Amino acid sequence: MATSANGSPTPPEKAGALDLSKLQPAEFGRRFAALLIDWALCLVIASFYADPRVVAWPPVLVLILFNALFIGLFGQTLGMSLARIRAVSAADGGAIGIPRGLLRGVLLALLVPAIIMDAQRRGLHDRAAGSIVVALPKSP
Repeated sequence: MATSANGSPTPPEKAGALDLSKLQPAEFGRRFAALLIDWALCLVIASFYADPRVVAWPPVLVLILFNALFIGLFGQTLGMSLARIRAVSAADGGAIGIPRGLLRGVLLALLVPAIIMDAQRRGLHDRAAGSIVVALPKSP
């Protein structure tokens, strides 16, 4: 364990956590593009079980589950990966976990919380889940 300047032990960094001080909140365009990609994927997956033109809830359920699992565990859905953005814990830059990912997904499915943003571009769904969507740095 590392020690701070005064000799007291400092806790180890959370595995996979990003340094939030070096990252910028993701722009609305990237976030919207990621959502469109994810929604198209959800429509395709849900169409294996029901016709989305007849039964509207299966794609929404798939979107909620995708958010719970992929954002909760990895911080990204496929759309977010392609848009080079990631949802991380606003407190420490790590993954938010499945329960908070589920809460974020349910509120995202309601849409209204997602379009009400603060100065850090955090929607109500991000604030409720304690997350922030950040743009990933360009690869060297």
